[in-house]
Amino acid sequence: MPVLDEEAHLAEAVGAILDSDYSGPLQVVLALGPSQDATDEIAAGLAASDPRVRTVPNPTGRTAAALNAAIAAADHDIIVRVDGHAVIPRDYIAIAVRTLEDTGADNVGGIMGAEGVTDFERAVAGAMTSWFGVGGAAFHIGGGAGEALTVYLGCFRRSALERVGGFDESMVRAQDWELNHRIRATGGLIWFTPEMRVSYRPRGSLKRLARQYHEYGRWRREVARRHPETVSLRYLAPPLALIAVAGGTALGVAGLVTGSRGLLLGFALPAGYVAADLVASARAARGLPASSARWLPAVFATMHGAWGAGFLRGAR
Repeated sequence: MPVLDEEAHLAEAVGAILDSDYSGPLQVVLALGPSQDATDEIAAGLAASDPRVRTVPNPTGRTAAALNAAIAAADHDIIVRVDGHAVIPRDYIAIAVRTLEDTGADNVGGIMGAEGVTDFERAVAGAMTSWFGVGGAAFHIGGGAGEALTVYLGCFRRSALERVGGFDESMVRAQDWELNHRIRATGGLIWFTPEMRVSYRPRGSLKRLARQYHEYGRWRREVARRHPETVSLRYLAPPLALIAVAGGTALGVAGLVTGSRGLLLGFALPAGYVAADLVASARAARGLPASSARWLPAVFATMHGAWGAGFLRGAR
């Protein structure tokens, strides 16, 4: 478990793991970054109260470095990643281990179950489970069990992690996608099962959502730079949409200034995106209260625009 500034969630997250119904031996390794709150004190108390819990330092605070440090300190041949603010179901580890053994996969994982509490968070959760919002990845929108490009969090065979050299510590984001790509490139199988579901709390404001998706886009561009064979239309869609909207708007404004009817047609591009956004928002709004549904057009646009801008900017 990579841990940084998790004083509000750490005890509950670790408690859920220790309360698991998995019948085999279990160890929890907390990789502690340079937290600015009481996280370290809480972690020390957890380790003192249960011999199954231990801590290791992660001076950089980066997720990939934390994961590698925790894996190196772990004693067992199966490694389950859990985030510091994730509360896993009691049967999560048992299902993960069973699926790993039944499929022969190197990594298995399930659904990133976005669940909001506020009106805005519920809107983001709706967008994050929409094809228009995040594409067709099963770990976002669900689906049947089967082979996947990547999964949420993951339950790994240690042998697979050692085979590919662990997480790439130069990847600040998208390190899980990049690792799973290397596992698949060496003949490994990544397996998705909807039985494994972990609740995820979305960002609570447009500003925080934009920052999150901007970073996603930047580091997905870095994955594409290092592994060009991974580029697909799904990942090119947000930057292409951003270029089309910005370019079309510029052409339309130029048409207004110059009086050119031809240039005014540029407005068709942003208008087309707005129409698609509104249709997708109407579909995603099903089951949401009106107070949440009203946020959906802005949430979709923020996710796409920030991700697209981050991808165009890059992270090198």
